Amino acid sequence: MGTFTGEIEIISIIEAAEGNCCVAACDGQKVHDRIAEAFRKNRKVKLSFEETDDLTPAFLNAAVGQLYGNFPKEFVENNLSFADIDPEDEIILKRIVERAKGYFEHTESYQQAFWDVIGGEDAE
Repeated sequence: MGTFTGEIEIISIIEAAEGNCCVAACDGQKVHDRIAEAFRKNRKVKLSFEETDDLTPAFLNAAVGQLYGNFPKEFVENNLSFADIDPEDEIILKRIVERAKGYFEHTESYQQAFWDVIGGEDAE
């Protein structure tokens, strides 16, 4: 990743998902894409949950969880913050983040074991 410009991009979930009911993974993907784009432009992101209703794990997995598969965990933790989140939704978000970190950590070790068994990455 490049050097950050010091800019913080505020992304409104309801704007990025085009609605305040945040239940579908496809809408979470829209949020994810906006965050990833900002990261690639060397911007930190503050994700605003203002006026959101009905947050689901599927939405949050798509929006935030998969970031841990695309960027290093320390990078996400240092460059993504949250605002205006309801306490109940924050609990769900924390679970999603912890599961995503664990999943993607184990995914790397499983992939390495797979490549070790079949003879290295050049076997692709």
